Amino acid sequence: MNIIFKLDTWQEIYHSLQNNKLRTFLTMIGVGWGMFLFVALLGAAKGMENGFDKAFAGFATNSIFLWAQNTTIPYDGFPKGRKMALHLPDIQVLQKKIPQIDYISPQSTRGNFGSPGELFSRNGKNETYTLNGDFPVGNKISEKKLIFGRYINDADISGNKNVIVIGEEIYKNFFDAKKNENPLGKSVTVKGLFFNVIGVFRVQQQGGNMGSDNSAYIPFSTFTKMYNDGDKVGFFAIVGKNDVDLNVLENTVKTELKAKYNVSPDDTNAFGSFNLGKLFGKLTGFLTGMQLLTIVVGTLTILAGVIAISNILLITVKERTNEIGIRRALGAKPAEVRNQILLESVVITITSGLLGFIFGIFLLMILNALTEGQDAFPFYNPTVNYGEVFAAMGVMVFLGLLIGMIPAQRAVSIRPIEALRTE
Repeated sequence: MNIIFKLDTWQEIYHSLQNNKLRTFLTMIGVGWGMFLFVALLGAAKGMENGFDKAFAGFATNSIFLWAQNTTIPYDGFPKGRKMALHLPDIQVLQKKIPQIDYISPQSTRGNFGSPGELFSRNGKNETYTLNGDFPVGNKISEKKLIFGRYINDADISGNKNVIVIGEEIYKNFFDAKKNENPLGKSVTVKGLFFNVIGVFRVQQQGGNMGSDNSAYIPFSTFTKMYNDGDKVGFFAIVGKNDVDLNVLENTVKTELKAKYNVSPDDTNAFGSFNLGKLFGKLTGFLTGMQLLTIVVGTLTILAGVIAISNILLITVKERTNEIGIRRALGAKPAEVRNQILLESVVITITSGLLGFIFGIFLLMILNALTEGQDAFPFYNPTVNYGEVFAAMGVMVFLGLLIGMIPAQRAVSIRPIEALRTE
């Protein structure tokens, strides 16, 4: 369209908008508010998604945590109230009978699930921390970010070694963290026994029972020897294979354990569990719902704003009837008048959309600054997909052109002689 490259066209658009400042401003608010909501909600949804990803970073989200409790139903000659226990041989039984299991990580603990912690000592300092007995596979369930050394390996397990991987909080309490003291090869005392430090880890998101910086890990074999636990296990972390229904897997595991230990199939208390995959699925569904809500609300608000532009332009055309008549009488073609009105619609749409986008990004920057470093609230690095924003902008322009055709056609349909008679 040659009209776009004419200076007179832009001067007329400027004067038209300048002469109706309040009306133009109110019209732009509708479209701008729609784009602002679209960007803000889209960024907020992404921020929450990033926050949850950060909270679950290093965790095998398709996992189930299972532990033993007490029976509540008498069965097969056994009374109710029987205290159950998990054992290392259970792992082979479950893996053999349930092919949906990817791997199982056994772990025991002192200081979690209501049990008291263990006393740690070094150079006259004493503090109680959580102590865990673990296998190397445990680091696949909840990956620790090591800032010194390594994690437990198979040689540590087979050799019943007195080695320990401590959390960053323990390191800061017993070593000179300000001077970045290397703790590797140095010892701490746990329950009166010396343990050589082989690693220090940091947990990005403090996760209660699933990991914290004020806990430590020793070889499972060493742990059971310290507490005379034999082959007893505190809990299993069971990871399912991809696309496995974790609810079904959870029930299947409990069924197999009940059969092995002569527990009533109807006893729901004998084995407790926490389905992390189920929780993660709910969070994922919530985030998907937020993104869908963002698209719906943003689209409808933008559409309402664009319709408002059409209404305002209809009023403008009516007020400029005399002007349009003069232009037509001087030789202006219907297409030129139509394109003039359409161009005004597009200018208002793009300008208000860009302003809404800028203010939306500004709000996300403020939210990011306010929530940065606050692990309690799952919100991190709220960003927007610029492809989606530009797509929304393109839809806005298309709608602006489409709806702008109504006032444009109204302007073209005015006969010059009738327009000149209009006061």
